[in-house]
Amino acid sequence: MNKSDIWVLVIMVIVAALYRAIPSRPFGFAPQLALAFFSGAILKDRKPLAFVLPLLSMFISDVLYQRLHSAGLSPIWGFYPGMWIDYMAYASVTIFGFLMRKITVLNVLLTALAAPTYFFLLSNFLTWTGLNGYDMYPKTFGGLMAAYTAGLPFYPYSVLSTVLFSGVLFGSWYFINHRSLKPVVAVH
Repeated sequence: MNKSDIWVLVIMVIVAALYRAIPSRPFGFAPQLALAFFSGAILKDRKPLAFVLPLLSMFISDVLYQRLHSAGLSPIWGFYPGMWIDYMAYASVTIFGFLMRKITVLNVLLTALAAPTYFFLLSNFLTWTGLNGYDMYPKTFGGLMAAYTAGLPFYPYSVLSTVLFSGVLFGSWYFINHRSLKPVVAVH
């Protein structure tokens, strides 16, 4: 990995963080899941860094959320009890990138569909357990289903954004790393 690759990753982390903190975006429509498995796919030989990138993006956006909330500009808290559980859930999506044997359009698309589905199941399960600081549901099957039902409005946006931002991240990475290719010249 060269210096320009590092700068590209830093820019991706910052842009993802800034996008997530936009107050008017639909809830669940954010690039962090795509960034998590992108990091895992691109940085397989640097696993610690692969986990750090999406967490750094989350942390930066949570700092921004907290500042906006403190100023009365956002109803969303940046920091809350149990947020470390949510961070671990986001970080676990990085493993999806490690599991991609080859980066192809089909593999990216399938992973972009699987990652938000996994995250939906995991994060709402964690909400049901109360481990992430929200003890709102009875510890029954009905309570678990209520937690999943409450998370349903976020799920379609999560899938759509993960597919979209995966295309942007992987497409940008491919373009940047293949920009030195020469145009094909027809041979007569």
